[in-house]
Amino acid sequence: MARRKQIEDDFTHEETWRVFRIMSEFVDGFEVLSRLENAVSIFGSSRSRPDNKYYKLAEETSYLLAKAGYAIITGGGPGIMEAGNKGARRAKGKSIGLNIQMPTEQKANPYIDILLDFHYFFVRKVMFVKYAKAFVIMPGGYGTMDEFYEAINLIQTDRILRFPVVLFGSEYWKDMIKWLRGPVLKSGNINADELELFKIADKPTEVVKIIKSFYAKT
Repeated sequence: MARRKQIEDDFTHEETWRVFRIMSEFVDGFEVLSRLENAVSIFGSSRSRPDNKYYKLAEETSYLLAKAGYAIITGGGPGIMEAGNKGARRAKGKSIGLNIQMPTEQKANPYIDILLDFHYFFVRKVMFVKYAKAFVIMPGGYGTMDEFYEAINLIQTDRILRFPVVLFGSEYWKDMIKWLRGPVLKSGNINADELELFKIADKPTEVVKIIKSFYAKT
């Protein structure tokens, strides 16, 4: 019984201090990122290599966005994240990385000017949304789709103001879009107008145009 009581006390103590760690991550993120005026968050696979076509397209997209005056925010790691930061650096724009601490350590890429490290995924997600004027979703896996669906859901439920969410690569995303327009829509789980909460682009110039057009109307 004494051992069990000790474990319970340790757990309670640990959970209490965890709150302070969460608060510190929010404070650090708010203090650093609040200085940004315009930023775009770019998401995509960490497994994409520099010779991958989407890596190259992500780099070009971020380059053009940075030239247009947008800071680039990525998850700070390799793959598409690296490409996004690399493009921003090449354009001499602001390059931000929101790195996540994981058991399989994700090392920050070398193209980041402002680096923040997070232990908690949900704190990091808040930073992506709060300081971005748009999301660009490049081809990726579970993590990338998670960011896409969460952004759409927050807009759908009016938890955040609407902003441009761009899926890059119609060929890559076509089956998901077909599924949304088919079974999901026909089952009544979404409305037809909610399919307009995101746009699709295949060229870096289209991404810039979509974002600029959205804010020209607001």
